[in-house]
Amino acid sequence: MINIRKLEAELWESADLLRQGSKLTSSQYCMPVLALLFLRYAYSRYKMVEAEILQSRPMRGGRVMPVEPSDFAAKSALYLPKEAQFDYLVNLPDNIVSAGLKSKDGHDINSLGEAVNNAMQLVEDQSEQLTGVLPKTYTSFADDLLRELLRIFNNKTIDEVGGDVIGRIYEYFLSKFAKAVASDDGVFFTPKSLVKMLVNVLEPKQGVMLDPACGSGGMFVQTGDFVNAAGMNANTNMTFFGQEKVEYNAQLCLMNMAVHGLNGKIISGDEANSFYHDAHNLAGKCDYVMANPPFNVDKVKAESASAAGRLPFGLPGVNAKTKEIGNANYLWISYFYAYLNDHGRAGFVMASSATDSANKDRDIREKLVNTGDVDVMVSVGNNFFYTLSLPCSLWFFDRNKNANIRDKVLFIDARNYFTVVDRTLNEWTEWQLRNLQAIVHLYRGEKEKYQALIADYDKALNGKTVATIEDALQKQKAEAKQLIADAPRKDKKRIEAEQNALIADIEETLETARQCEWLVSKFGEDGQYQDVLGLCKIATIHEIAEKNYSLTPGVYVGVAEQADDGVDFHERMNEIHTGLAQLNKEANVLMDEIQKAWEELK
Repeated sequence: MINIRKLEAELWESADLLRQGSKLTSSQYCMPVLALLFLRYAYSRYKMVEAEILQSRPMRGGRVMPVEPSDFAAKSALYLPKEAQFDYLVNLPDNIVSAGLKSKDGHDINSLGEAVNNAMQLVEDQSEQLTGVLPKTYTSFADDLLRELLRIFNNKTIDEVGGDVIGRIYEYFLSKFAKAVASDDGVFFTPKSLVKMLVNVLEPKQGVMLDPACGSGGMFVQTGDFVNAAGMNANTNMTFFGQEKVEYNAQLCLMNMAVHGLNGKIISGDEANSFYHDAHNLAGKCDYVMANPPFNVDKVKAESASAAGRLPFGLPGVNAKTKEIGNANYLWISYFYAYLNDHGRAGFVMASSATDSANKDRDIREKLVNTGDVDVMVSVGNNFFYTLSLPCSLWFFDRNKNANIRDKVLFIDARNYFTVVDRTLNEWTEWQLRNLQAIVHLYRGEKEKYQALIADYDKALNGKTVATIEDALQKQKAEAKQLIADAPRKDKKRIEAEQNALIADIEETLETARQCEWLVSKFGEDGQYQDVLGLCKIATIHEIAEKNYSLTPGVYVGVAEQADDGVDFHERMNEIHTGLAQLNKEANVLMDEIQKAWEELK
């Protein structure tokens, strides 16, 4: 079995080593590298579709008729002229001049960079959506570096796992670049687990979807994946619209969508500034709105924002002197609501402070809550973003809630529910995401979806429990240690890798069992919703009014009781204090010895 995570990491490590050996910054390197991944995807899909076309291609004079661009358009694939095909670029000679190549405009091609620029232009000629999007800056790369990049992305393993995996590799690279480039404080990339949570709660099926702060397009990609996974066709069922003020980010978005085979209308630049423009004229027309807008934006011109409309609850607080809005969070919140049609759903990321902010924000929140359309509120802990450590919240609106929950809101406090990726990053795993989604299903009365998740757990675990898996893990670790110790020197690395893979598989199964245990301990095998202290609570609008219209989950769910670990606090603090005093004493002795040694050396 091919390890996709390992492939992603190896490709990134190779590509990043090349950057480190070049004179290019991460921001100079990001777009061209992602575009090469896009080209690799386009070529993989081209070859797959070409094979399909040739199966039923007519023959004339004993020869199969050549494929044409229209054949590919009919299958939602890009036609690639020979000079834009990945293997053509990979196999160009080291001495490009000797090949006597010409660009599409008839100019001599004198470097590999010029050949790749030409390929990008040829691809743009085949797609209106990509016109002016792909970079043509490859002459800033040394030919040796560019040739090595092409070789890295020509990895045959990609073909073995299928072209669609390149979409995942693209997202992986995008996330790594988000950390390295930190463009606009990481605004252009919303971590996948947050986006998936939004999509899982909204459950898009068909209709118009808008992201008015679309960044690199993660909302569209995850929506597409969700719709396709349900057995539907995202391009047929969904119509995607996006606004993105930063043109660089919009280019990433269009490439990201193309890599995932999605079509969409993205507007960028000043006309895409959502504070002053409804660029697609979609107020009141959207089935779904998803976004991760920039938090706490200030100095928004109040008069211009008011003239642009989409403010069903009025303007937030305006500075009387400057005529500016000091914090635009509630502009965004108002927009997301205003874009929805009478059965639309919205899900978005927002600064944690917005759930409890005062003055005009509080007045808007009261009006919003009293519509009955606030559906779910989720608190998210620190370190979910690549470049920010701040906590956030997820808000969900539903204009067509079930009658029995019309006057209710589900609050989930997930600040202590996550998986640590590394020292600066947390995320939700797939099972954790499904567990959180299951709470929403029970709130909506969709018990059958909860039971389907339990069935998936049963299938994945096949009767294993946390205890039996822990036992198997300990045995496997002991066996691995012995096998590695007994192995001949030449076989040690191979056996160690094999054993590590086996241990990783057991650890993954153990985590699955722990997540199943977490869910069942709260809602049972059958799925009976109940408020869980410290985790979730269904509150009525009346209860929310009593809390001054706060939408902070912690206000409602309370704090879970901490198990008594049997440790006497004062006794433990005395032990720590005594230990620290001893360490200080030893440090002073050591400093004296160092000082004496130094004096003797003089």
